[in-house]
Amino acid sequence: MQYVFDKNAKDNTLFIKDENYNYLIKARRHKIGDKITFRNLEDNFIYIYNISSIDKKSAILTLETEEEKILENDRKLHLAWCIVDPKTIYENITSLNELGVSKISFIYSDFSQKNFKINFEKLEKVLINSSSQCGRSSIFKIDTYKSIDEFIKEYPKSYILDFSNQLIEDKKDLIDVLIVGPEGGFSKRERELFKKEFVIGFKSNLILRSETAIISASSKIII
Repeated sequence: MQYVFDKNAKDNTLFIKDENYNYLIKARRHKIGDKITFRNLEDNFIYIYNISSIDKKSAILTLETEEEKILENDRKLHLAWCIVDPKTIYENITSLNELGVSKISFIYSDFSQKNFKINFEKLEKVLINSSSQCGRSSIFKIDTYKSIDEFIKEYPKSYILDFSNQLIEDKKDLIDVLIVGPEGGFSKRERELFKKEFVIGFKSNLILRSETAIISASSKIII
């Protein structure tokens, strides 16, 4: 883990308990005098704390130094992911965060099951753990849309990942917003919403799962 998240990091005194206490004191066995790096994910600073006291359920840390340190990809990518089973989202969202995706909009497309509901509190916790592991100084932004129609009204120059002779590799420098479909892909009605020049694909005839497609596409654009 590159740092520990605490929303109060930057205060002169930091009181830790529960999850952070269990990780730092019980699992990592840190002792009085050890220095621990924290972020609050609201600013770009890392905060170095010294453990000043420990008891059975909590510990007190004292701020020693702070340093502005931004760790982000220069390439910005906004993904629009048509909603799939939330379990699939939770299992794969860390890869997208580690790749440096800047934002994800979740869309209820024609083939998305409307009963699928995303637990955004759980998702935020997964993303915080991901950034703590990879060192990223933020987590990406999240929002939702009721339909693709609603989304493209706001982002009319969005690219769509589908079967196409236009390869993603040839367009990657132009793609700032990319829409990826759910299981079953896009409906005929939805496909008619896009101009051909904004439809891109992979050099493959195989049908990819939604999570495979979105991670593969993000890798090709960002890395």
